[in-house]
Amino acid sequence: MATAVAGRARPLLLLLASRAWNAAARATKPLDGRTTSRLICTTTAAAAAVQKKKVASGPERYTEAFIKKEIEEFNIGKRHLANMMGEDPETFTQEDIDRAIAYLFPSGIFDKKARPMMKHPDDIFPKQKEMQWDKDGRPLHFLFYTGKQFFYSLMHDTYSKLLHVQEYQDGLLAQGLTLDKTKQLNLIGSRWLIKEELEQILTDKLSDQDYSQFIQLLEKLAAMPCCSIEEDYLLKFRKEILLQSMKQLIEPLKYDERGVAFSTAEGKRKTATATVTVYDNGSGKITINNENYIHYFPVLQDREQLMFPFQFLDRLEKHDMICSVSGGGRSVQAGAIRLASAKALCSFVTEEEVEFMRQAGLLTQDPRLRERKKPGQKGARRKFTWHKR
Repeated sequence: MATAVAGRARPLLLLLASRAWNAAARATKPLDGRTTSRLICTTTAAAAAVQKKKVASGPERYTEAFIKKEIEEFNIGKRHLANMMGEDPETFTQEDIDRAIAYLFPSGIFDKKARPMMKHPDDIFPKQKEMQWDKDGRPLHFLFYTGKQFFYSLMHDTYSKLLHVQEYQDGLLAQGLTLDKTKQLNLIGSRWLIKEELEQILTDKLSDQDYSQFIQLLEKLAAMPCCSIEEDYLLKFRKEILLQSMKQLIEPLKYDERGVAFSTAEGKRKTATATVTVYDNGSGKITINNENYIHYFPVLQDREQLMFPFQFLDRLEKHDMICSVSGGGRSVQAGAIRLASAKALCSFVTEEEVEFMRQAGLLTQDPRLRERKKPGQKGARRKFTWHKR
């Protein structure tokens, strides 16, 4: 009953309020059209100014003054920490700071990011993009509305370099000169930047398709005969890698009392260890733990793995091999012998063939290990059979 009365009273209250407002409006002095228009325009302009101010302010940023202040506080804290530890503040490194923090504030928190730390502000505050708009909210870059202005600007610059090289080549051809392909860049020993490294430079997220398009454009530029005129630009997106072949140590050949050359090497895989001696001018005889390899490895797959280094170098039935292996299972021992025999064969071949062996993976130890069994499971990956009851 109370709900029904309240429902009927609501329209009556609205009607009374409307009549009261009309009476108040008649009592006041009416405004002319010009004053009303001026008020509306002023209000609209003020609202637009507030909105423009909000747009121009942009996202929250760490200013240079803020970073400078944080660096000063970090240096002061480092000096105090060095004095507390009784060390010289001038030679107090970041490793010393981490060690002192761990000593003064021991913590058993599992997540290392939640533990007490004292890092340089450049390591804590992320690298930020440059200001993308002016004080009036207008974009500073002509590619702002693409959504990826830094990426498309980089693509634009790279294509400009490509056109410059092409124009240079056309000028040489117009003079009747031939293009010298020796000016092409030698990119051996380096690689292109990966997507994460490129994102760190651009301070922007890239899709796989964007990254692929950029690398294709760089490769097209690097494949041009006269790309060396833009060498500095290309090398900005290359990162040097250490060639493993330069670290490969080749043992010199040794000779026994009969004057036969031989080489000895060791190989490991998992828990198996193999020692191999390869003799030159042999007939292909292979002995493993004083037993013929056919009887020691009855499975064909293991024997094929054993003979692969000789087959790769086309040296089947040209060497004799004596092996001593222990530990591990059947396939593990075969892998250890294969690695040891490949290392021993390096003494009989040229450096070019050694490089081919390295690229084929014959000189690299297999790092794989048996995966541990997980609790609550039948094995490392296998689960127990599910039963409804």
